[in-house]
Amino acid sequence: MDASTSLWALFTSSFLAATLLPGGSELVLYAVLELHPENKWLAISIATLGNTLGGLTSYAIGRAIPRSKPISGLALLQRYGSPALLLSWVPLIGDPLCVAAGWLRMNAVAATAFIAAGKLARYVAVAAITL
Repeated sequence: MDASTSLWALFTSSFLAATLLPGGSELVLYAVLELHPENKWLAISIATLGNTLGGLTSYAIGRAIPRSKPISGLALLQRYGSPALLLSWVPLIGDPLCVAAGWLRMNAVAATAFIAAGKLARYVAVAAITL
C-alpha cells in the first residue's frame, strides 16, 4: 500500500474509532509505521487529527441531546472539568466522556485542546513502542 493510501486509511480508522462506533486505530497506526517509518510524525499527526475530530463528533452529539436525558460520565467531568477529557482516548470511557462534555456544554475550545492532547499522547506512545 502506498503512503498516501495508508495515511487516508489511518485517518478514516482513527476518526471512526473515536466515535460511538467500535474500532481501534492503534493497529492501523502500527501498520502504517511499519510500512512507512519515514512518515512517523505525519502519521501521528493524521491519527491525532482524525481521532480528535471523531471525539468532537461525539461532543456534538452530546450537545444535541436534550438536557432532560441523563448521560453517563458526568461525575468525572463535573469533578475535574475539561482536563478529564485527557482520558478521551481510553477504551469504553472515552466516547461517553466526549458525549457528556457536549451535554454539559463545556467550553468547546478547552474540550478540543484536552481531547487532542490525550489522543496525541496515546499515538506518540504507540509510535514509540512500534519504532
